[in-house]
Amino acid sequence: MFRKHTAVIVSSAAVGALLLTGCGGGDGKDSAAPAGQASAAADGKATGEAVDFRSGTAKANNAPPMTGDWAIEPGKPAVKPEAARWVQLTASKAGALDPVVVNGAGFTLYRFDKDSANPSKSTCNGECATTWPPVLVAPGGKVFLDGVDKSKVGVVKRDDGTRQVTVGGWPVYRFSKDTKPGQANGQGVGGTWFGVTPDGKKAGKGAGGGGGAQAGPATSVVLFDERNFGEPAQGLAGKGCQNVARDNVASSLQARGSLKIWSERNCTGKSKVVTGDVADLAAIGFDNDVSSVFFG
Repeated sequence: MFRKHTAVIVSSAAVGALLLTGCGGGDGKDSAAPAGQASAAADGKATGEAVDFRSGTAKANNAPPMTGDWAIEPGKPAVKPEAARWVQLTASKAGALDPVVVNGAGFTLYRFDKDSANPSKSTCNGECATTWPPVLVAPGGKVFLDGVDKSKVGVVKRDDGTRQVTVGGWPVYRFSKDTKPGQANGQGVGGTWFGVTPDGKKAGKGAGGGGGAQAGPATSVVLFDERNFGEPAQGLAGKGCQNVARDNVASSLQARGSLKIWSERNCTGKSKVVTGDVADLAAIGFDNDVSSVFFG
């Protein structure tokens, strides 16, 4: 009885050096990465665990359903970061952001100003990575690219050894307060979090200014439990009057535009129109006193 073994080709490189290359599986092509960014293919070359970059959607590439990305079930996004067998990056729009990169389930992806792109480095760990789950791909996994240039995408090893997807060198994340596809509640949070464009830049008008106010009515708001945008936080979006899930806890807020905050549910009680970020709600008499918000 004969057993089949995976062949391994051993070829001489430089003097005394050996290069091991696994046969079979994938197209065998290494992917180019931006300067200062680790190539996903190079990262796994020696172990046979290279990440495979492919053009098109996961569906077009016949990826097994219910196996990749986060939020397989709509409205139930995962909070704990987990490496997926496949990740999809799609150039799309979310809220007022156009273009912005979304994942295979349509959830907005973000970049963090405290990270670096050259070299690629993630600084969001611990509780930060719970609020902002990093986009992780498993060794040997696939990244499907729909409207995103392959040369702009790569991976970087995090402190815990997992592989995080990068766009333009920037590590990318989800926001746990985005509970539905198409939301962008993380835009401008803390003046450091922004949707990521297909080439790795900050998405949205005025994003380069650190998340200040935009003209016109706001369509979403992030309410922080602490002053100066200190987490925990909760997002709220929609049209008209929206009740806050955890009311009477907000001490600061961030919004891109104007909205009206109310002290009671269903937009009753005392009210105040605010425009843009408010670092201390106590200054306008609304510390721990926001129960509903009116958009529009």
